[in-house]
Amino acid sequence: MSRIQTTFEQLKAQGRKALIPYVTAGFPFADITPALMHGMVEAGADVIELGVPFSDPMADGPVIQKAGEKALSLGVGMVQVLDHVREFRKRNSTTPVVLMGYANPVERYDQVHGEGAFVRDSAEAGVDGVLIVDYPPEECEQFAASLRAHNMDLIFLLAPTSTDERMAQVARVASGYVYYVSLKGVTGSGALDTSAVEQMLPRIRQHVTIPVGVGFGIRDAATAQAIGKVADAVVIGSRIIQLIEDQEHAKVVPLTIDFLRGIRKALDA
Repeated sequence: MSRIQTTFEQLKAQGRKALIPYVTAGFPFADITPALMHGMVEAGADVIELGVPFSDPMADGPVIQKAGEKALSLGVGMVQVLDHVREFRKRNSTTPVVLMGYANPVERYDQVHGEGAFVRDSAEAGVDGVLIVDYPPEECEQFAASLRAHNMDLIFLLAPTSTDERMAQVARVASGYVYYVSLKGVTGSGALDTSAVEQMLPRIRQHVTIPVGVGFGIRDAATAQAIGKVADAVVIGSRIIQLIEDQEHAKVVPLTIDFLRGIRKALDA
């Protein structure tokens, strides 16, 4: 059983919802990520999504694009991302870590380090799940099996435009949880329509038996609380990036803790 599955089962038994914050690895400072991850856990995060910096992140809006560009300019790539996870694991062996990114850095890593190196090295570093935005489920069965063999989950996105057929395809290969993109567009865009999310989740659950997290557009405690009433997890990313992007080094972790504590309190209320 993966750490992600264990975490969701424990939360379900407690009648609680998962808080899943996202941050781009290496942002806003190349060395800050492990400390930021520990801060997120201290504030009540149940799973951490760690963005792998990439130069052409087509699902991400300007906020996360800019964060990725900054991290890349600081020399942060997949090797450094895995180092961040290893560093985090020295003090935390329980909180699941999900790498979120795109096919290019994963495939480039295997080109440089040998076939299967990404899965092997991610498992060794302590990664629990992988979300590759541009990997369609019908082309992922072998990759999913390889991850499962290393006790890692392959997580997929579903969108307001996803058909029943697409949901069924995702359900066949996904594990851990699925991530429902609550609005059409990129990360950080638009206002969240919670009633539309409420209507969509029963449709998703007709096909998907694993937990459903909701993200894109969750910016504050009130929206997180509304989504937490219907979803199994709340994913929050762009708002954290905006909060820390212009801060001095010493303020990044305390500000993040303070913000996430408010979200956690609302989810548990």
